[in-house]
Amino acid sequence: MQPTHRSNRILQPARTWFIYLSLLLALGFTYIPTGRLPGVPDWMALVLAFWCIREPLRVGMGAGFVFGLLIDVGHGAAMGQHALAYVLLCYFAGVLSRRVLWFPPLQQSLHVLPLLLLAQFIMVAVRLIGGAEFPGWWYFGSSLTGALCWAPLSFLLLLPQYQPVDRDDNRPI
Repeated sequence: MQPTHRSNRILQPARTWFIYLSLLLALGFTYIPTGRLPGVPDWMALVLAFWCIREPLRVGMGAGFVFGLLIDVGHGAAMGQHALAYVLLCYFAGVLSRRVLWFPPLQQSLHVLPLLLLAQFIMVAVRLIGGAEFPGWWYFGSSLTGALCWAPLSFLLLLPQYQPVDRDDNRPI
């Protein structure tokens, strides 16, 4: 069976500055106080999972640890809960990266959903060990909305990489 979509564009390597700019923007979105709104995705976990799948040699567990500590400090959470969750998220995203890239973005989101759920389970477990109350099952709804955001997010983050190899002055792209 032949694929129905063919593109003449080549996916260029991601620029390092763009990777870390997107991670810093995700950090900024994560710092936005949303209160207890159910279903708000964990933008940092999404962008970390994306880059760990796409560029596992550039973004890995070290970036997950650093950005996890920054979120712990920014939210005033138990020190290390996000760091631990993001390190494990980055590890498993790196392990699954070669498999996930075989699928189109909508099917990739089905692979990313368990990763996001794992990160949230780890954060809840750390909170419960620390003596906090269970946040409720609606807390895990952000993993579902994060998986739904996977396809548009991957399109946006890959957009700067779709560049033609040969520049033509008469071609708009």
